[in-house]
Amino acid sequence: MGPLSPARTLRLWGPRSLGVALGVFMTIGFALQLLGGPFQRRLPGPQLRQPSAPSLRPALPSCAPRQRLVFLKTHKSGSSSVLSLLHRYGDRHGLRFALPARYQFGYPRLFQASRVKGYRPQTGGTQIPFHILCHHMRFNLKEVLQVMPSDSFFFSIVRDPAALARSAFSYYKSTSSAFRKSPSLAAFLANPRAFYRPGARGDHYARNLLWFDFGLPFPPEKRAKRGSLHPPRDPDPRQLQVQVLPSGAGPRAQTLNPNALIHPVSTVADHRSQISSPASFDLGSSSFIQWGLAWLDSVFDLVMVAEYFDESLVLLADALCWGLDDVVGFMHNAQAGRKQGLSTVSNSGLTAEDRQLTARARAWNNLDWALYVHFNRSLWARIEKYGQRRLQTAVAELRARREALAKHCLAGGEGF
Repeated sequence: MGPLSPARTLRLWGPRSLGVALGVFMTIGFALQLLGGPFQRRLPGPQLRQPSAPSLRPALPSCAPRQRLVFLKTHKSGSSSVLSLLHRYGDRHGLRFALPARYQFGYPRLFQASRVKGYRPQTGGTQIPFHILCHHMRFNLKEVLQVMPSDSFFFSIVRDPAALARSAFSYYKSTSSAFRKSPSLAAFLANPRAFYRPGARGDHYARNLLWFDFGLPFPPEKRAKRGSLHPPRDPDPRQLQVQVLPSGAGPRAQTLNPNALIHPVSTVADHRSQISSPASFDLGSSSFIQWGLAWLDSVFDLVMVAEYFDESLVLLADALCWGLDDVVGFMHNAQAGRKQGLSTVSNSGLTAEDRQLTARARAWNNLDWALYVHFNRSLWARIEKYGQRRLQTAVAELRARREALAKHCLAGGEGF
């Protein structure tokens, strides 16, 4: 069948049909002319497009940003810098924070849900959900899970005990009786038993502060024994260092010998557990330390390392499916941190006196040193999985954005 002639088309459509069709086409064309200007103004022109920045996740992410967060804010470990990022993110997205009804959720006592402002026990009433729990506390998982859902993202931060000891001695000099009685940190670490008394007011700041903040139990011989003239002998830190668990992700509590350990009591279906009180333990027992580290692995999704703060932020953003700008911020007390030697973990550039002080601090804070070694390894295992070249690109971009933000927000480009 050949093409239709104009005469045949006119016969098939008719004058009235053709007139209606022409009217419709003219109306659409006129509307597009009227609306074309505003549409073009809303579309970004090529000259407004910015060079694509390195992304922390694929261009088409398959994940949704996580907004149920539990951050254990450990003392003197750079945690205030993380806290400010969480406050900013939460405020921007209208999230609800679980805030202390009074000072620091009753620290140094173990966290209790009743200390959260606005918390109501589950008695059939409507409980407005919290999104973020992130202020100072001594970790107590069972009570935390009364406030936050079990699928929240749990994370924290650790710091080399040698650097932490320097910071803690300066900051808690008037709070810890052990520090207050000592003329200097060097004098304290040379003979800590002359100053330290387990259970004395504020002396939890003077030894294994990270272990304490994580809410892990201490063996009976480490607990308060006021009036004891013969305190227990400290374990050999060299033995402790070589018996730290290899790093890795995922719960490991089930791999340990239950007959030699205290038993975690399961509280939720996703294997997060709550520690029960031990009957007896040897402080130098590798089983005790390994159990503590394995339990933390089963609870925390990520533990950052203060000495690799920017690398940790990149991994945090990736794990939360956040953008790079969500973790751009300034270090709190950054100048003080540099003076106190945040990078003492490498021992490079230290004098013989500083190296001795570092070794003594790690030996005295032996449980914290085990924590630090374990999570330092864990962080680098995570970096290997993420990709070192990819991480270097993201860290460079993070620092460039921080520098640009500092020039815009801070007088002279430095904190104050």
